[in-house]
Amino acid sequence: MPKSKRKKKKKDVRSGKLRIADHWNAISIIANSQANPLKAVAEFVENSIDAGAKEIVIVRGKKKGAFYLKISDDGEGIPRDEQGLPDFRRVATHICDSIKRQFKSEGAQGIQGEFGIGLLSFWTVGQNLSLTCCGADKNSYQMTMAKDSPDFAVSKKRILLPFKGTDLEIYPLLPGLRSLTGEKIQRYLASELRDRIKATEATVKVIDRTGRKKFVVVPRQFTGRLLRDLKPAETRQGDIYLEIYLNDPGSVNRIGLYRRGTRVLPSITEIDHFEKEPWTAGYLQGIVDAPFLSLTPGTRQGIIRDDRFDALCRAMVPLEKQLQKIIEEQRKAEEERSSRQVLRRVQRALKEAFLRLPQEEYDWFDIYGEKPQKKSGHLFSSGPMGAATHEKNDPESENLEDVPELLNHDSSQKQFFEYAGPLFSALISPKSSVVSVDKRKKYHVICRDRSRRVVLENLVYQWNIMDGEGQLVENHRESTTFIAPPEPCLTTLEVIVRQGDKICRYEAMITVTDTLMDQSSNTGKANKGLPGYTYRRAPGEIWRSRYDEEKNVIVINNGHRDFVYAGKQKSRKLRYICRLFCKELVRHNFPGLQTNELLERMIELSLYTEEHLK
Repeated sequence: MPKSKRKKKKKDVRSGKLRIADHWNAISIIANSQANPLKAVAEFVENSIDAGAKEIVIVRGKKKGAFYLKISDDGEGIPRDEQGLPDFRRVATHICDSIKRQFKSEGAQGIQGEFGIGLLSFWTVGQNLSLTCCGADKNSYQMTMAKDSPDFAVSKKRILLPFKGTDLEIYPLLPGLRSLTGEKIQRYLASELRDRIKATEATVKVIDRTGRKKFVVVPRQFTGRLLRDLKPAETRQGDIYLEIYLNDPGSVNRIGLYRRGTRVLPSITEIDHFEKEPWTAGYLQGIVDAPFLSLTPGTRQGIIRDDRFDALCRAMVPLEKQLQKIIEEQRKAEEERSSRQVLRRVQRALKEAFLRLPQEEYDWFDIYGEKPQKKSGHLFSSGPMGAATHEKNDPESENLEDVPELLNHDSSQKQFFEYAGPLFSALISPKSSVVSVDKRKKYHVICRDRSRRVVLENLVYQWNIMDGEGQLVENHRESTTFIAPPEPCLTTLEVIVRQGDKICRYEAMITVTDTLMDQSSNTGKANKGLPGYTYRRAPGEIWRSRYDEEKNVIVINNGHRDFVYAGKQKSRKLRYICRLFCKELVRHNFPGLQTNELLERMIELSLYTEEHLK
């Protein structure tokens, strides 16, 4: 048989249309698809906003032993039928066919609803729903529905005065919603409907009668610095609105995804495409509003990954690069600021330790070396500037300038908050010292208020030798000179400082010896002061820190496993760096000591330093 005459067999093709076999089962599935009761409450409030309401009141109360929730508004109410009555029947019989979609097609603006299923979400809140609205005849009508029931009823409701708007009441609430307080509702709506409330200027109040509290829903205010020059790429679907703030890093910083002013997702990182930096960096908070997105109808908390979503992803690519650059700059600035803060705190702790340790043993980097002599007065003068001067031929008088810089100040430039308060504490500097027999040494008392500011006014001093031998010269001033006895001993020096009724006491220990450490090797050094520090990443090397004498900095290996571990907590990192400073100090001051003696010195210095590490 010729091929041309062969008959081709047609495939047996069957086609048809999808349809719902059990309508009530479909309605039940839709009604139970909303898992978040707070989202359901937000749906009711949005219905009021769509109806043009300017004042919405949410009441949480209790009657007949059960909780209820009531939402009242002054909007246009339920659309009316031809007789001028609220068209409750259409609301109940046109599920998934929202009349708001028709309003949008006619050009209505500012309407969010489109699915016609928002009212059914009351199933996740309570057992029964009643919806009350007035008709054109000034009478009130009520529609009632029940959870797990396909029936509804419409009836007249007697009221004293007709009202504008709608009353929605859910009673009783489900047993698991006893913790649905007015404060939780207020917080949720402030974020969920942030832009809708701002745009419509509607007033939303929450009255919690069981807790006897009232709240006003104020649209959430973001913190940080608003990034103004951010523009995503243009899309054919529409414009993307951005309101992004740069803040200090924290887990509370999140970018919410919105559509037409209503929050879709609390954090954009819930979408796997955006689970990356800069969105996960923790520096950003604010909103990304894409009005063209397609939402999942059931929960209204999901995004359909269609061409509209793809357009959003492509538009955010240049924005992500711009945000990443801003975050990197912020991180660099934070590291520099953190390094300065750590350095100041470590140096201050060391200086406080030096006030308590022998100066002749811990003259690190010549911080006690000579300083330019002031023209008039000094820090410890109790009288006017210039009232007290040093004797040029007294070698011990030079020590009056041996106090760390943290106590120096310029009284002519002080602000109000810099003025010292009442006396709170006193400290003898040095607290522990070694003096050779028959030698003299100057001691000072440093008085502070509760905020550690130096106190100078209205002070009365009394120096005493509590135990041991020796003599004091000028024991009624802020400083005194101790004359060591001819024989070695241990002497306890005490100072009593009075300011009005306040009395502070402090003691210092003096070791009088006939031999003293040779410090001639320290003479002639440049006055460098306490060093700074810097980082050098060397993860494969075992050294933790090194002192660069030429640059006067401590180089810290930030690639060492100890630094990585310490860096996970700010306080731990601060202590670690402080101990590195102590290590370098001990190595610099005692280069010839044996290992066990160096360890003893390390413990001594760490004890006095970490006490003031705040």
